[in-house]
Amino acid sequence: MTTGVRRRMGVEERRQQLIGVALELFGHRSPDEVSIDEIAAAAGISRPLVYHYFPGKQSLYEAALRRAADELAARFVEPREGPLGARLLRVMGRFFDFVDDHGPGFAALMRGGPAGGSSTANAMIDGVRRAACEQILAHLGVEEPPARLELVVRSWVSLAESTALMWLDGRRIPRAELELQLVHDFAALAAVSAAYNEEMAGVVLRVLAQEPADGPFGDLLVRLSSLAPAVPAVPAQRLP
Repeated sequence: MTTGVRRRMGVEERRQQLIGVALELFGHRSPDEVSIDEIAAAAGISRPLVYHYFPGKQSLYEAALRRAADELAARFVEPREGPLGARLLRVMGRFFDFVDDHGPGFAALMRGGPAGGSSTANAMIDGVRRAACEQILAHLGVEEPPARLELVVRSWVSLAESTALMWLDGRRIPRAELELQLVHDFAALAAVSAAYNEEMAGVVLRVLAQEPADGPFGDLLVRLSSLAPAVPAVPAQRLP
């Protein structure tokens, strides 16, 4: 993190250095466990000099959180080309790259940060979630998304977040399996909603028409078909 050799930096350069150092430390331990003294030592400066650039640890944490939030939101940006399933799988790969690299920091970010977080920190986290939802809706190509579609997308973003947090607790499930499962979860949430609403059915059918048989959504259909013999036949009923 530092070579031990001090050099003079401009104000903004030093601020960015401290933010980077804080992010690295927060990535390995919860921000609650990282002291200003540790940040100063890692940056190769004195404790009073840290306070010269940031009023306190909360201020530095929020600046680091802003950079992390911007980076996390960027993980959901994907070229709108090719089948949706493959796009979502690439998004999940980048999302879990971030989670893998910044485990404790990611957990602290999603849980509100030190001491339960602040209104500023919580607003940043909400901004990440909104940005992720907007990206997914854009990929679906719906200019005015119906309420059910917004519900599906928001539910899926929340599911990805909670899945990542549980994965960090022991990493008992292979990461690649979870990335694919989350793409399947999106398809399942959309399909269930489509069963209740014609507009959602139109969205789902349009997406599936563009999916290759060997893509993530095709893989889900194969997996589900293998369960069919074990599922008892139920008379079809039209829901009100």
